[in-house]
This record gives sequence, C-alpha cells and structure tokens, in this order.
Amino acid sequence: MSPAPVKPLTLAPVDVEAIPLPNGGLRMHSRQELRPYPRCLGEHLRHWAGAAPDRTFLAERGGDGGWRRVSYAGALEAVERIASALLERSLGPERPVALLSDNGVDHGLLQLAAMQVDVPVVPVSPAYSLLAEDHAQLRYILELTRPGLVYAADGERFAKALRHARVETLTGDRIGELLATARHPDLAERFAAVGPDTVAKILFTSGSTGRPKGVINTQRMLCSNQQAIAQGWPFLEERPPVIVDWLPWSHTFGGNHNFNMALRNGGTLYIDGGKPAPGLIEATVRNLREVPSTLHFNVPRGYEMLIPYLERDRELRETFFRDLDGIFYAAAALPQHLWEKLENLSIETIGRRVVMLAAWGSTETAPCATQIHFPIERAGVIGLPVPGTEIKLAPVGNKLEIRVQGPNVTPGYWRRPELKAEMFDEDGFLKTGDAVRLADPDDPSRGIVFDGRLAESFKLMSGTWVHVGELRLEVIAACAPAVQDVVVTGHDREEVGLLVFPNPAGCRSLCGGGLEEASPAELIRRPEVRGRLREGLAAHNAANPANSRRIARALLLADPPSIQTGEITDKGYVNQRAVLDCRAALVERLYGEPDAELILMT
Repeated sequence: MSPAPVKPLTLAPVDVEAIPLPNGGLRMHSRQELRPYPRCLGEHLRHWAGAAPDRTFLAERGGDGGWRRVSYAGALEAVERIASALLERSLGPERPVALLSDNGVDHGLLQLAAMQVDVPVVPVSPAYSLLAEDHAQLRYILELTRPGLVYAADGERFAKALRHARVETLTGDRIGELLATARHPDLAERFAAVGPDTVAKILFTSGSTGRPKGVINTQRMLCSNQQAIAQGWPFLEERPPVIVDWLPWSHTFGGNHNFNMALRNGGTLYIDGGKPAPGLIEATVRNLREVPSTLHFNVPRGYEMLIPYLERDRELRETFFRDLDGIFYAAAALPQHLWEKLENLSIETIGRRVVMLAAWGSTETAPCATQIHFPIERAGVIGLPVPGTEIKLAPVGNKLEIRVQGPNVTPGYWRRPELKAEMFDEDGFLKTGDAVRLADPDDPSRGIVFDGRLAESFKLMSGTWVHVGELRLEVIAACAPAVQDVVVTGHDREEVGLLVFPNPAGCRSLCGGGLEEASPAELIRRPEVRGRLREGLAAHNAANPANSRRIARALLLADPPSIQTGEITDKGYVNQRAVLDCRAALVERLYGEPDAELILMT
C-alpha cells in the first residue's frame, strides 16, 4: 500500500557542502548564499505598515472573550508613541526595559518600541516572578541588567515581584499613558542609528546548571536568522503565515523564531493564553478551534496534550488542518508515536499527510542553525545548516558536538566577559554542548540527527556510556501511551533505571471508563498501567540487551515535574539533571531494597 500523499509545500533544494576534518569531524554549510537582510527589525514593521496597513499583526483575547486585534499600521503608530515615552525616560543601551509577564499585545509593542530606539529588552520568565518564593533568579537578573523600567501586565499578580524593582514600574493599566505621548524630537534620529550590532535583547538561559546567563541578541542575529529561515522555506513568502502560539517570549523559540517570523513575513500572530498544562490546554483548544493556522509550533509535551482533543473533536480537527502548511516541533525530540498520530489525523481529516518540520538551535544562535527543508519520514532529524551558517561536528569523547559559526551567533553573555573564552573553540565556532550524528554516514545531505546533550550522558560502573537522549525516546515510544516522560538513572551504578512520569490521559485509556477524576497517585497503582509499563520495557529490553541500554528497574512518580524547582521549563521539557538532584531520595529508593511500587525487570 503506497503512503498517503504529502501536502505540496515549496521548500529550498538540498545543496550542502560537507568537508571532512582530520580528527574525524566534519564542517558543513549550505551552498545557498545568505541574501541581504534589513539592519533591524523595525524595518520590517515599517514595510508592512505601508504594504498591508490593515492586516492584523497581533491579536489576543480581550476581557469580553473576543479578539483584540492590532493592524500593522496601528502597531507602528503605537510603537512610535511608546518609543517616544521611553526616550522621555532617558532609557538606552545601559538602561534596558525588563518585561516580567506573559505574552501579550502590549508586551509585544513595548518590545518593538524599545528595540527601535536602541533600548535593549529583557524578557524574563514569568515563573521567576510567580512561582519562586524567594525570587532569587529574578533578583539576580534585575541586578545584572540594571533596567531603567520594569513592566508587568497585571500589577496585582506581579506585585511581590515588582517590589524588587528599584526603578519605575509599569503595569498594563498604564499603557495608555505611553500611547498618549507626543512624538519625541529625537525619535527618527534614534531609529536611524540602530544597526546590525545594536543589542536588541538580552535573553536568559534556563539556569539549570547555575545562574541564568544573559545571551546578547543583536539586530544582526535576529534579522539574518529570519532571512535564512525564509530562504529554506520559500512558502513563507507565498502567503503570510497565520500562527496561534503560546510559546513564551522569554525564550528564543517563541520570542525570536515565531514572533519574528510573523513580523518578517507580514503574518498574523494570535497570542494563545493557554499552555500544555492541565487547566490551560483548554484555552489553546478553544483558540485553535476558532483560528485556522498555516503553521503550528509546539514542543512534544504540547502535541501530546493536544492530540487527544484532536482525536475526539471533529470541529477542532477540521479547523486545525484546513489551512495548515506544516507542523513544527522543537525544544525536545518528538517521540515517533506522536509523529505518527499527527500524520494519521491529517490523513483522516484532509486526505493527505501534513508536512512535518523541525529545526535546531539555541538561545545563542537566534535560534535557527539547522532546518528541515526536505522530506523526512521519522522524528529525530533536525535538518541541515541554514544559509549563512556553518556548523562543525567536533568529536568529544565518543560523540559529535555540534558547533556553530555565522551572523546569527551571539557575541557573548551580558556583563560576563570572562565566559567568552570557553564559549568558542579555536576556529571561532560556538560550542553548544549538544550532540548530533549524520542520518546517513555516507550521505551528509540526508540531514543531521539530534543525539542528546553531552552533559546528560553518563557511565555505568562498568565504564560503559549511557546515552540518555536516544534511550529516553525509545523507552517513551515502547511504553506508550502510559508514559509522558522519563528520567534515566544509573550514574556510577551497575544498571540503568528510570524515574517515570505517567501520561494521565494515556493511563486512563488503558484502564477503561470511570476514572476521569482519578489522581496520578491512583492511576500509577492500577495493574493495567503497571502491566503496560512492564510490557513496554520487556519489549525494549528484548531489542536492546546491552547493559547500557537495558532498563533494569523503574519507579512511577505521582508528582509531576515542578517548574518552580527547574524540573520542567516554561517550554514544557523535562530537565534530567534537575529531576535527579531534586529527587535524589527516589533515586536511592530505586536502587535500594525492593518494594511493592518498584518495577524490576528480570
């Protein structure tokens, strides 16, 4: 039986040059030259305000449940007014604007206004304000960046966090004051002075291995990256993208890749107030039921939570797939069973497979360094270098680290010059800490496969390496639908084990009806769930008998990963190291005396 046809999509041809290195590594780049790009993001806003003034640029839910929309012309008018208000406050390169709250229209306009007059923006993860009791990370970021203005849309929710600001604070109910500001006499001059090397943003890393680092994002990084993305995906210029997106602007995926993609291509960004979390995913579903997107961006956890709604809600399914050019995933590898479910749903709904897309990069690369612009049949491939960016696959131990050089690479970390020496290798390539391999060792044009984080791999007592990234995905797939994620254990021990976060919806489906209100603690004790986990692990072990890949023991966890302790990020992926640190007692229990809740594989 031949596979279902794929929806036609204009993608750039594969044209990559790969140069072997004497040490067994590889340098790769696209032969497609990077075409010219604007000096700053503000040029894109001005272009579309003239070319499509009435087209909606940003939209979000209003208090009445309807959509508040801002056109490109309206956005430019607001941006110039807000920028004038910032200039009146003498903000500038050393006095940035810190933004503490979630995505929103005013948040977006404030960012664009600051960046167009050489005022860096500092988007801060809302978790640092709302979930952390001591606000340690927030205080550190404010002390490091020394903002001249701190913004939070909801003054009441962020009241405790705003107390740490030693400068003027601005809440959403005062945005009208900025919009009423007369145009500053220096506005045009300040905008004209913004250039490729101007600092646009300071985006902070997750801080999972210590203090968050403020990654300098220049206008060159942001504008060159969007040009490279568009050259790989020419379909972006064939019709303006429509995007419904929840991904936080405090991270590079949502704040740079998606937001700037809408702006660069004259698209419309519907700001989704939902998230892939219980009690919040429903808002996402409502939005997707109303707005047919041309591209959908998400992380694997987001797709895992969305798929059950797509399966049982035909209206949602038809709207979701109607205009969809592609489904994009990033931030973590997509388990193959989720890939197949999405493909099957698209075939059922529109009679053909929707194109699956992915990319790879980091906060330090603005973010896109590699991109899929060719057909792929399985999850895991992260594409090939985008135009203008060169990558190096450098041997590190028994892995290949992916390193990056190009106009999209950061010049360093904000007020941390001592870190620069360790950021780059002897050839000037950014060292990312991510491992990759070629999909086909004999043909680099087939793409690169993500191979986990170098720091996550560990050795058993035998000295054998355990490669966490690959093993994690295989186990999740083998134990579907019972498992949402796993944390791999066994460092300096004799056997590999797992801490298992269950998938509540999947567990309920295994148990039949009547358990809609059952808690995770109840579900993980059900024989159907434990049996499915044991069955999946047995199948995995039969195919993977080596000690470094065989799972010897597992423990199902009732408590989900915590964003407050860093176990799960704003983007919904599990931080292996943080879970191991926070749940060290459970790791000891996993390797201790057998008890009724442990699953031991013979």
